[in-house]
Amino acid sequence: MKKIEKRALVCWMLALLLLAGLCFFTLRWFTQGGGWASSAFNRHLYNNAGVLKSGTILDRDGDVLTTTVDGRRTYYDNETVRKATLHVVGDLYGNIGTGALSAFADKLTGYNFLNGAYYGDKGNNLYLAIDARYNYIAYNALNGKKGVVAVYNYETGELLCLVSAPSYDPLNVPSDIATNERYDGAYINRFLSSAFVPGSVFKTVTAAAAIEQLPDLFSRTFTCEGSAQVGDNVVTCPHAHGTMDIYGALSNSCNIAFARLAVEMGPAVMERYTEKAGLTDSYSVNGLPCAKGSFSFRDATENQLGWSGVGQHNDLVNPCSLMVYMGAIANGGKAAVPRILLKSTTGGGVPSSLQLTRKTGTLIRSETAQTLSEMMRRNVEQTYGTGRFPNMTICAKSGTAEVGGDANANAWFAGFLQDEDYPYAFVVLVENGGGGASVAGTVAGKVLDAMVNGY
Repeated sequence: MKKIEKRALVCWMLALLLLAGLCFFTLRWFTQGGGWASSAFNRHLYNNAGVLKSGTILDRDGDVLTTTVDGRRTYYDNETVRKATLHVVGDLYGNIGTGALSAFADKLTGYNFLNGAYYGDKGNNLYLAIDARYNYIAYNALNGKKGVVAVYNYETGELLCLVSAPSYDPLNVPSDIATNERYDGAYINRFLSSAFVPGSVFKTVTAAAAIEQLPDLFSRTFTCEGSAQVGDNVVTCPHAHGTMDIYGALSNSCNIAFARLAVEMGPAVMERYTEKAGLTDSYSVNGLPCAKGSFSFRDATENQLGWSGVGQHNDLVNPCSLMVYMGAIANGGKAAVPRILLKSTTGGGVPSSLQLTRKTGTLIRSETAQTLSEMMRRNVEQTYGTGRFPNMTICAKSGTAEVGGDANANAWFAGFLQDEDYPYAFVVLVENGGGGASVAGTVAGKVLDAMVNGY
């Protein structure tokens, strides 16, 4: 009798293990079935070279960026467009893991729980939020430099323009891509997967903290003689700015003023406002995780804390997170989370998935956002020049981020448009480009001009 009881107990345990395994498998099937079916090992969907045979990727206007003809994958017929859209479309062999051909292969194949990828040889139409023409203009504006250009609708989350450079032609991959410095990082989407020294664009965070933490901020004056002792070392500016208020300090991008503000507020406040701005978070862009920014306020010396307040020291910012923060300033404190997918349809045009707009939490108080917007608008009026941005009410902050050694500084330009018809936030980074306003600002101007004025 005891033997029967023991055997029954073992049978029950085996049954429970089987049930648990079945539940685990079912859960994985629901959450990852699309990835299994669209794996490059599936010869129903991929050829012997590992190239996806099904599905078409289009831009928001319906221009075909890549499709298959007789089982062979083709791309847009213009080489520059292929380069400009490479990091959102993807390459033939999956080296760019964040490209749509790899990241959204299940959507392209038409995978579903009932039929799996049975109809995968036909595939779906996947519409991206980008406009290929804007990418073309942005890529040309970078003029061979490495960097990022991104513009998105902060109300809907749609990424209208997204360029990462260096790039290459997916139909003519350079033979020296692995050894030529020109293509260093060509497989990386810098907008999503990288973080960079922000330089003075980070002063928007220090300014937001100061607006809320220092009641007398707008009655203060700041004096800049080109250098000043902060802690055990000096903080320098490119030249002496003289005496100015906080509006002038931001439009002049005075390192001394913002270093002193950061030191006065202290590491805990700087850390809190940086985290609140979302610059240490990782956004998910249609399931693609962004790199997190990193900062070291608490273990910094007084001088290092000052430099952190102006976007140097150990500060690193992800371009996507910075762009979202710009969108939140424009939108009264919250913004849409970026998305690269617009919609997908079956070959017959029937919608096959629903793309929803997700919002961030509160990244900045609405009153602070309004004040900071006015300050950033004054930057354009007094420093950058409104003539460079015709028919636009633009608020922006430039940055010239020192990267060490003999390398030229990284050039940044980030901001947004105040226009109901064009609720756009943007970020431009030109690696080793030099001046933020002159170099990155020019790139931003060309892209925004095309969007607003149709040029």
